[in-house]
Amino acid sequence: MPTPPTFPADAFAAKANAHALYVGDRINTSGFEEQALSSVPLAVRAGAGIAVLFRYGVVVLIGLSADEEAAFLQRLKPRIGGAFNNIDDETAAFQLDGDDQVAAGGPIQLRQMSLERLLIIADVLAKSVVLAHDEREVARVFEVIEPFARELADHGHTRRSRPAMMKLIGNALLVQHRVSGRVAITEKPDALWERPDLERLYARLEDEYELKERVDTLNRKLAVVAETASTLADIIDTRRALRLELIVVVLIAIEVVVAFVQIAMGRGH
Repeated sequence: MPTPPTFPADAFAAKANAHALYVGDRINTSGFEEQALSSVPLAVRAGAGIAVLFRYGVVVLIGLSADEEAAFLQRLKPRIGGAFNNIDDETAAFQLDGDDQVAAGGPIQLRQMSLERLLIIADVLAKSVVLAHDEREVARVFEVIEPFARELADHGHTRRSRPAMMKLIGNALLVQHRVSGRVAITEKPDALWERPDLERLYARLEDEYELKERVDTLNRKLAVVAETASTLADIIDTRRALRLELIVVVLIAIEVVVAFVQIAMGRGH
């Protein structure tokens, strides 16, 4: 029977980096069980450090060199579903210190290099990198919405098609699903169930990366996107209904004209 892996605390003797990468829509984590240092989230040995895998598409590499990161990502590649062409990433430095502290703009200070502490850092970084991705996606949707709104303001109507509006609504719903569903950004990491004494560290990291504030801002923007897209879709539906009514009126008029012609021709005979 193989010896279960142990946490390589000696690999983080003084200072190291945690590097979060949002690589795709999902990561298939099956098959890593025998190498697992932690099951939720899944953490495994990788090079001189560890890799923390999140099913929603983020991997956090801790204490790895650039070559080790490249080697692990190549190994992970077949397990990535919906791989992104442009990968969002975020890096945080941490070091041993007398107490758990999160200094603004400086390295995260840890009392000891315990696995639970590193999993909490990985959790916050993973959520932050997903938020950064979604914030950019929502900004892109706003750039598309602005011409619609400007057309309405200038001309009182829009020439845009209904499928384009449905695409906008779909993009907004996808981001909303990531924020409230798969990623569950507002939920606390599982490591805190066994180590409630680390609540303060998590709270400080949560404040440093402004997770709650960013989620609230993102949700407000998503609500504006959904409401705007829905309003424009209603306008397009109304325009389509008016066209159908006009067609019906024209057809009725044609039938009336044909009937009059037939009557007139009948009287002529």
